[in-house]
Amino acid sequence: MKAVPPVDDILPDTSNIREWTYRDITRLPQAEQKEWKAACREELEALRRRKVFELVDRPKGRKVIKNRWVFDVKSDGRKKARLVAKGFSQVEGIDYDQIFSPVVRFETVRLILALSALENWYITGLDVRNAYLYGKLEEEIYMEQPEGFTAKGQEHKVLRLLRSLYGLKQAGLAWWRTLNESMKELGFKRLVSDAGLFIFRDKNGLLVIVIVYVDDALFCGPNKALVKKMKAKFMDKWECRDLGEPKEFLRMRIQRSGSTIRIDQCAYLEKVLQRCGMQNAKPAPTPLPAGYHPMPNTGTADPTLRSRFQTVIGSLLYIMLGTRPDIAFAVAKLSQFAANPLQEHFNKALYICRYLIGTRSYALVYNGASGLGISACTDSDWGSDPSTRQSQTGYFLKLAGGVFSWQSRVQKTIAHSSTEAEYMAISDCSRQVVWIRNLLSEIGYQLGPIPIAGDNQGPLFMGSNPVTESRSKHIDIRYHAIREYIENKQIELFFVDGSDNPADLFTKNLGHVKFTKFRGQLSWSMLEWQYMT
Repeated sequence: MKAVPPVDDILPDTSNIREWTYRDITRLPQAEQKEWKAACREELEALRRRKVFELVDRPKGRKVIKNRWVFDVKSDGRKKARLVAKGFSQVEGIDYDQIFSPVVRFETVRLILALSALENWYITGLDVRNAYLYGKLEEEIYMEQPEGFTAKGQEHKVLRLLRSLYGLKQAGLAWWRTLNESMKELGFKRLVSDAGLFIFRDKNGLLVIVIVYVDDALFCGPNKALVKKMKAKFMDKWECRDLGEPKEFLRMRIQRSGSTIRIDQCAYLEKVLQRCGMQNAKPAPTPLPAGYHPMPNTGTADPTLRSRFQTVIGSLLYIMLGTRPDIAFAVAKLSQFAANPLQEHFNKALYICRYLIGTRSYALVYNGASGLGISACTDSDWGSDPSTRQSQTGYFLKLAGGVFSWQSRVQKTIAHSSTEAEYMAISDCSRQVVWIRNLLSEIGYQLGPIPIAGDNQGPLFMGSNPVTESRSKHIDIRYHAIREYIENKQIELFFVDGSDNPADLFTKNLGHVKFTKFRGQLSWSMLEWQYMT
């Protein structure tokens, strides 16, 4: 029989370096060990330089959290090691209290990109190196010394964390608080409508907007010199990597040509298709078969199937939230079964992947030369869920000829008529429109009434006329806010024929002909994009 080598002599799997432990590093050839250990020392030196921790005696009666090394190879071939705290061992109320950290919303990012195309703003980007290490900790936290790098003669001591470390539950919040104070010192004001957006105005009224998502930031504004100046001040405060004209943000690829901005997630989509083993599958014409209605699983959950389904649907959800409104209904519908999916649900999730294969090069387009302002369109499908009889709401908002905000979701209460379902859908859309108005108002734009189109005359009449009748008196009062929005000239309602309402795309599984027609009205670009790249 062939002798089986000892476990320590087996080389670690190089296909998934992020799963390596420090013990795996010690099983590599000496030359590679040296490179990885050098990466570890570089990480520790960065932590010491920023005074992230201090070596102290182990405190009595205090829990000491553990840590681990996380390894990766960057796109340029650099070996990177990161020391990560095992935050799951933290005790609430002792090691942390609040952990929520605000981030900019996807629709806000797309709104600013569309606005930049429309106003011909200059855009530049950066990312903060090791951003979490800047966050000051308010709690008293102790951590073990990292494996392989304990101080000689002081092995019994532990690290007292003075600043946040990756893996800590409050790391994101600590960095956010530090960043927020820094932006105030630079003269920026955080928007109330979206905490991930900061604005600066100089004495001449020139504007600079900063979009922040954790450690990534976009600086934009009408005056290139001022934008560069404020970006330089920011970079003087933090150690940053200057990205210049942004090519990517939140895994959304950004390409600009004159007054046109295109965004897509082609690279991320390719990774998702490979992960699902669908990269060579046959394309499908629509995200889901026309008329398909998924039914809930009344049996026992299969943990393996549930894990596989959640992996696929979670990846599709990120694509949908980023740049693909055309799969919004399909992903939202299947997401309802994530807790206990059937094999059929998993197969339909892969069906969405097949649709994405045929449209993998699609991009959202914002055409500044169009001169088009904000408009909205809404629709509902009354009682469309056969198991609950709940209706589906769908709407989208456009600027510069492209969609920047969309929604497809089940209504929370059962509608007694199609008019009521449409009324609730228009009300939901109007609240989104008012939020966008408030955000733009903080930036400095004063807008007139924003048009919202619907394809049912009943709710348009109910919204424009404060009447109470037997068919509508039971509707929740919060939906009647639309009447106040109309009275205050924040929105206007318009009728569009159902056969020409693109919001229908967000409420049901359409046939190929109708689906393709409405998808084209969301401002897609495939051929032009292929020519550009």
